[in-house]
Amino acid sequence: MSKWTTPETRSLQHNLIQRVNVGDSLTRSASRYPDKEAVVDGDRRLTYRQFDEQVNTLANGLIARGYARGDALALMSGNSLEFLVVYYACAKAGLIVVPISLVWRTAEISYVIGHSRAKGVVVESQLVDTLLPALSDHADVELIVAPGLTEKHDGMRSARGATPLEELAAGQPTTVPEVVIADRDPLSYMYTSGTTSAPKGVVSSHLGLYMGSLTAAHEMRFTAEERMLAMMPLFHIAQLNAFTTPVIMVGGTVVLKRGFDAPGLLALVEKERLSFVFGLPVMYREMLDHPDTAGTDLSSLRRAGYAMAPLPKADLLRAMETFGCGFSLGFGQTEMVPMTTIFQPEHQISHHGAVGEQIVNVQIEIMDEHGNLLPHGQTGEIVYRGPHALEEYLDNEEASNEVMRHGWFHSGDLGHFDEGGMLWFEDRAKDVIKSGGENVASLEVERAMYEADSRIKEVAVVGLPHPRWIEAVTAIVIPHPGEQITEAELWEALKTKLPPFKRPKSILIVDNFPRTATGKIQKNVLRQQHGGYYQEVPRSTEGASDDEPA
Repeated sequence: MSKWTTPETRSLQHNLIQRVNVGDSLTRSASRYPDKEAVVDGDRRLTYRQFDEQVNTLANGLIARGYARGDALALMSGNSLEFLVVYYACAKAGLIVVPISLVWRTAEISYVIGHSRAKGVVVESQLVDTLLPALSDHADVELIVAPGLTEKHDGMRSARGATPLEELAAGQPTTVPEVVIADRDPLSYMYTSGTTSAPKGVVSSHLGLYMGSLTAAHEMRFTAEERMLAMMPLFHIAQLNAFTTPVIMVGGTVVLKRGFDAPGLLALVEKERLSFVFGLPVMYREMLDHPDTAGTDLSSLRRAGYAMAPLPKADLLRAMETFGCGFSLGFGQTEMVPMTTIFQPEHQISHHGAVGEQIVNVQIEIMDEHGNLLPHGQTGEIVYRGPHALEEYLDNEEASNEVMRHGWFHSGDLGHFDEGGMLWFEDRAKDVIKSGGENVASLEVERAMYEADSRIKEVAVVGLPHPRWIEAVTAIVIPHPGEQITEAELWEALKTKLPPFKRPKSILIVDNFPRTATGKIQKNVLRQQHGGYYQEVPRSTEGASDDEPA
């Protein structure tokens, strides 16, 4: 019998030809554009051929080390070439990447390493001291150290048996490893933030991530000429799979940056002739106010993407004029890897406040609490279908069943479609404020406050326990630097913007907000921090009407 006709060999050959694997997207871009610049990380510049070869040597090194299909490898790194090399090496070797958030504490890191059953963890050298306490209960987890911002720690190898990442790859072949990897094999466990319970591991497959990357490339109109900034954390799915893997899939260039600073970003746009940037609204506002902006050549920008929060109309108009490019908002969540709608530049003003239209490969409906689909114009939970959706929550059957009931993925978001098919997000279900028997969407109040006073830099609206209203609509505000805002002024300005029951009962002025690693305001933490406000501060509520603060 020919060696090509054995069942094992035939299975491998068919798999290599037909499979859907995120690692293969890099292989194909390297084949199409071998000498084109793929990744820029500071002074390091790799072509697609060089990038692909580094990935292949590491993938082969991990396999030689004993890592096999389905093993999990945790990854603790800032935005770096090594992060991307490890990610794509895992994809080609059939391993599962477990990104570690750099803002997690020891207990969270330890939980995720244990829950994911990680066989090893790759960590940048400057993060070793942060990681080691979390490994105290995981003696069998291999420590692999990647070059980072500092030299490797003295005695680290002897203390923990650490292996340098480059040692794993040394001497390994530069060819793609030939291993069977199924389309629905997991590629990543992305852990969502736990507020009242342990973080949930979102299991995303090669097929879901591959299709999601193709969809994002199509909807964002990426081409091989793209020069995209990867500034938001790669350990978060938005930067990694809504922008970075799509750009690599089409043969564009990824320019890495660690964190945000306005002058550094502006200089990088000009130096690298960036065509696409992705950031948070607060970052664009900071750049708009920075003195370097006026003298920076921003003509290379084709589009600026934003997420996590809306851009107030005044800021949006100013940004469009200043940056001279289109703006677009991506909407979705980790479980959908992550994009579900795109709010294109042509709709930013005409439909301001919406989150966009349904994207290719995703079906969106609005559902009531009984599982009935609702017509356009009615509010309910936003639900999804499509190949992008998560496989499950790792080892959490109850949570998996809950979000997949009625044959749809349940987002936990409330919204409605208008008659033109535009989706309008109203609030997270958990953030809807139940005040005096009425439901109040925190996002609606936030939008009204931005419109009411341009001195507001950021605002977060939450419901706080109140003896009369059950939950009191409460606005927490950060003014622009140098601005002074009083509660009375804001209250007066809101009288023409909101009905009485939606107006904040109190407006608190603060200097900063608690945030996630991606910069999103943590409303759950704000509710905890200010939970006793109406009990601790004497406030006259006797005889108060809905038209006055309580």
